[in-house]
Amino acid sequence: MKISVIGCGYVGLVSGVCFADSGHIVTCIDNDEKKIQLLKDNKVPIYEPGLDELLLKNVRQNNLRFDLNINENIQDSEIVFIAVGTPTGENGEANLSFIHQCANEIAEFISPNTYIIIKSTVPVGTCDEVEDIISKKSKHSKFSVVSNPEFLREGNAINDFINPDRIVIGINDHKNREKMIDLYNNISSEDKILFTSRRSSELIKYASNSMLAMRIIFINEIADLCEKVGANVTDIAKGIGLDKRIGPYFLEPGPGFGGSCFPKDARALIESGKKYDAPQTLLESVILGNENRKKNLSTKILDKLDGHSENQIGVLGVTFKAETDDMREAPSLTLIPDLQNNGLSITVYDPQCKEASKLIQNVNWKNTAYEAAEDVDCLVILTDWEEFKNLDLTKLKNKMKRPLIYDFRNIFDPVRMTELGFEYFSVGRG
Repeated sequence: MKISVIGCGYVGLVSGVCFADSGHIVTCIDNDEKKIQLLKDNKVPIYEPGLDELLLKNVRQNNLRFDLNINENIQDSEIVFIAVGTPTGENGEANLSFIHQCANEIAEFISPNTYIIIKSTVPVGTCDEVEDIISKKSKHSKFSVVSNPEFLREGNAINDFINPDRIVIGINDHKNREKMIDLYNNISSEDKILFTSRRSSELIKYASNSMLAMRIIFINEIADLCEKVGANVTDIAKGIGLDKRIGPYFLEPGPGFGGSCFPKDARALIESGKKYDAPQTLLESVILGNENRKKNLSTKILDKLDGHSENQIGVLGVTFKAETDDMREAPSLTLIPDLQNNGLSITVYDPQCKEASKLIQNVNWKNTAYEAAEDVDCLVILTDWEEFKNLDLTKLKNKMKRPLIYDFRNIFDPVRMTELGFEYFSVGRG
């Protein structure tokens, strides 16, 4: 099939490259000239493991190209994906201005029988809005609007796309089923496809991410209780996860959730609840709990430092999680300014710090974890990059002024760390 993907952000680019790799002819479109030029030069503007190699492969096979113009590309496309951003607005609602802009532009140029598939994460009723916009402006009455939310984890997106645990497709006309099955034919078997109404499909994405956010906050609060009573959250999580009704996933405590999905989607679902008079009170508590957790990170560290403002702090990892360069709502954006406001000097190392260095000011950026640990009074681990798990701990200790580590990702064994002479603190492990 000939496919156009509008939006070369994380979702659009990964989806476009993977659809090309499955045999479709794909044009990825974006109005950002700099981004399109980078892509034409075979340079990927985001960090996602394996994406650069897969992009280059499909460009060379002539399955994949990049362009600035919507009108010159979508006329020949059987399928047009909308994968533009839906950022959080001032009131917590999803900002749909980019979606509406796309719909208006698409309406002028689509051919008859085109499938417009919304890949962006959008509130309930967005497909209806897009259909209405196109119906009023298009000279063609025959087109279909479909909901197909993405479930890609940053750092594992390619595998998630080619080996999905489910593909959710929202349609209002059962005649569209076969086209959607054909679209995913080389990616997944039909039994992985869940067909729903468009509104159910839109809501599934928000509900899924909100449920995962709830689990993270739950285990974080259990971890806090473990610290008070002398229990071990690792054992608690294992015991909970062995219950088949619950399962083991997203039961790892940490500094709080961030990224482009969980905070944004939970807030948007809360606002949808307000709009339709169906309050999402549990989610409101989740958002509040996550914000409070990030604010309390600095207090935990300062307590171990006995309030000495002349201390030097090293921070390992500032992205919201490992295997990504995404800084959106990362706990580091709260923690580091809080420590600086208490007079502390900060050294930082992250394997993917290009974007972070623009957002975090007045810190000393280092090229290795060992350099970040040089002469510090405390080393803080915020992101569980694989290279941090494999550090030479003796070498690390010898670099530090005081061998104090606060590990918010629980990547080291407390017993071993004590044996090595560290003052070691982690989350929920006594």
